[in-house]
This record gives sequence, C-alpha cells and structure tokens, in this order.
Amino acid sequence: MPRPSNRRDFLKTSAAIGAAVYVGHPTLNAQDEERSANTRVAYACVGVGGKGASDSADASKHGDIVAICDVDDRTLTKAGVRPGFKEAEKFNDFREMLDKMGDKIDAVTISTPDHTHAPAAAMAMKMGKACFCQKPLTHTVWEARRLQEIAEETGVATMMGNQGTSYDGLRRAAALLKAGKIGRVKEAHIFTNRPIWPQGGPRPEPQQAPPHVHWDLWLSAAPERPYADGYHPFAWRGWWDFGTGALGDMACHTFNMPFAGLNLANPKTIQAVCTGHNMDSYPQSSKIDFEFDHPSGEGMMPVYWYDGGNQADESLLKGQKFQHKSGSIIVGEDLTLYSFGDYGENWILIDADGNTVDPPEVEFEKSPGHFTEFHETIIGERDHAMSNFQKYAGALTETILLGNLAVWAAASGESKKIEWDAENLTATNAPEVMNVVKKEYRGDYGSYLDA
Repeated sequence: MPRPSNRRDFLKTSAAIGAAVYVGHPTLNAQDEERSANTRVAYACVGVGGKGASDSADASKHGDIVAICDVDDRTLTKAGVRPGFKEAEKFNDFREMLDKMGDKIDAVTISTPDHTHAPAAAMAMKMGKACFCQKPLTHTVWEARRLQEIAEETGVATMMGNQGTSYDGLRRAAALLKAGKIGRVKEAHIFTNRPIWPQGGPRPEPQQAPPHVHWDLWLSAAPERPYADGYHPFAWRGWWDFGTGALGDMACHTFNMPFAGLNLANPKTIQAVCTGHNMDSYPQSSKIDFEFDHPSGEGMMPVYWYDGGNQADESLLKGQKFQHKSGSIIVGEDLTLYSFGDYGENWILIDADGNTVDPPEVEFEKSPGHFTEFHETIIGERDHAMSNFQKYAGALTETILLGNLAVWAAASGESKKIEWDAENLTATNAPEVMNVVKKEYRGDYGSYLDA
C-alpha cells in the first residue's frame, strides 16, 4: 500500500524546505511565519489521565494539542485547563474524535487501558496518523502482529511508550550483549515487584457507574459487564478482559534491555506455574519459562520470568546482593550482567569471583529523548524511533503476551509446555489457548483491525 498523502507528508516536505529557506535568515517574513505555523505537529490525545497526563504533556511540548479524549468527564475537564490544552476540542469517544477531526490531526497518543490500545491505534494509523501508544502495545498477540502489519502498510511514524528504550544505560547494555562481551549467554532471569494492585480474586460487587464515567465507552472492545469500584481508573490491570497483569504491565520495561540485546522474539516454547486463577482475574504470582533460539544461532536459550514476590536466586550474583526487587540477570560464560530497577539503565558486570568489573567500550546510538524520537520521525528528521511498532515494539509485545498465554493455561497452577509457531501465530499443541491469542470484540471495535 502506498503511503497516504496527508498533513504528515506535508510536514516532512515543509520541514525540509524550511531548513533550506531559514539557514542564514534569522528574521522571518510573513510567508515564512505562515509556513512555520503550518509545520507545527497537531496532536490528539486518547486518554489524558494517569500515564495519559504525562504522555499528552510530552506531546504539548513538541506540537499543538488540537483534541483530547477521555471517557471520564472529570479527567477531561481537568486536562482541558492545562497550559497548551485550552484550545483543544474535547471528546469521550476516540472514534468520534478521529472522524470529526481527522483532517486537523497529524499524530495521536493512546494512553488507555490495554484492551482499547489496538482498535484506537489501528483506526488512527489507517487514517494516516502517526501513533504513540502506551505499553504493552496491545491486549493480545494477534493484535500485536496486526499493528505491525498496519504500520508497515501505512508507513506512519510509530512508537510504544516504554521510555527506558531511550536511556543510554539500556542501549549500552544491549550493545554489550549483542557484541558478546559477557561470553556466550547461558540464561536470563527477569523479575518484577508487580502486581501492586489486587488480582487473583472474584469480581467486585456491581454498582451504578458515576455520572462522570461513560462506562460503555470505557468497556469499548471488552465483553459487557457492570461497572464496579476496582476497574477505573487503575486496577483494571488485574482483569483478563481489560489488562495484561504484572507481566504486561512491567515486562515492556524489565524485559526491554534483554530483548534488545539478545533478540528475544518468537519463543519456541512457554510454560508457566502460578498461584492459580479463575480465568477472570490474573493470578497473584507466577513464574514463566521461555525457550528461544540462541542469539548465536546454535542451540536454545532459557529465559525465566518472575512476579508477585517470586524472584531469581541471589546466588546468580556470585556474592553480590540484590539492589532492587525488580531487574534482570544475564548469565554469560565469562561475566554476569545484573540490571537493577525497572528500566534497564542501571547495571553492573560481575566476574566469576564475584567482583564487579568495568564495562568494555561499545558503540551505540544515543537518543534525543523518548518522545522526541517519535516527534522527529513525524517531521522527517529520523527514519524511525527505536521502539517503533514494525521492528521492535510489536515483537516485544508478542513475546510478553505469550507469557500470559502460558499463564492462562496454568489456571490450575501449572501449564504444559506450549509449543509456539510464530509464523502462523499458533500454539501447535494447545488449541485450547487460541482464544487468548485472538479474542472476540464487542460492537464495531474489531473492524478497525480488519485487513
């Protein structure tokens, strides 16, 4: 499919012309001023509370906010009086916003519960809009693959909101792993202190939705259920219909550096043990074993995920102590890389005797800043952001959500080892989990993902 001709293409052309025109001409004439105004990126923001508050604030620093959307009227009103937002048109339904404002929008930020990410992103991209979407990119594995395809077909600028991708420390560690500086990697262990919200229990008692919450729009693609305290605005993460649990919430951060450095796409097998669940709410804790093709091209490499109080064995640090309840440990034949914290930017190298050693020099591209990468892609100053949908974020999201595939199969406490065919998006020995790979959609929300 050819790239759509729209304001995004005009922005890139205008930016290039402007760069040529303005060099050596610090004083703008009237025509230059008009061109400068036209090359401002027009952002629309879906979800402006919680993480959406900071995502939309980032957008306002890089362009003009022309529209904001939120299903909570209080959140929408509060956002509408912030500097840079007072001229923005307000909506409760992202579909109405895009239909009405489409020719006035260049880029969209999406900061909603997970189950709404894919329909909103697909609709925006098919309209030729650049798309910034919070992590995890999607709610299901099939959606992650589909957004990669749509991004490729449309050629729009994309980025997932896993900000650690822009940190020098993460990029340096990934480059070090790619260069084989710790020796042949034996295994990787990745762990988080999540969940920090309740999950693993029954649904809360139904209640009347407060008048400021448009509950039907909040549900969007999810199956019908009554409103209750405990879904909006935060604890939705613990419910299969809306969120992706501890793994989906944090693995786009803690899995990020190992993914970048070890090419952890398309696991061959996945198996989970957990505290059990009712297939409605995620378990209180889980451990997941992945097997990947080894990055060397020879053999397999195990990767282990831990959440809900589970953690890797501290003996892997050869006498060093844990510095955080979240992080990753990459065990090589020569050295061990221990990253502490959520985002992969802080780490040490440990030798066989338990001593820390200075990291070797490696080359890596520095980032101008997470959202700035996205913005520069829109205006044609860079080819793509690191965490773009096609080449990075989609595959990372697939890997992470395949962990949840095994968790779904472990409702009784343990799953079988699920064999995964990445090319065909099929659990070859577990047809019973395919409803988690691709789900049913309420209303017309699934139509935006159609080919």
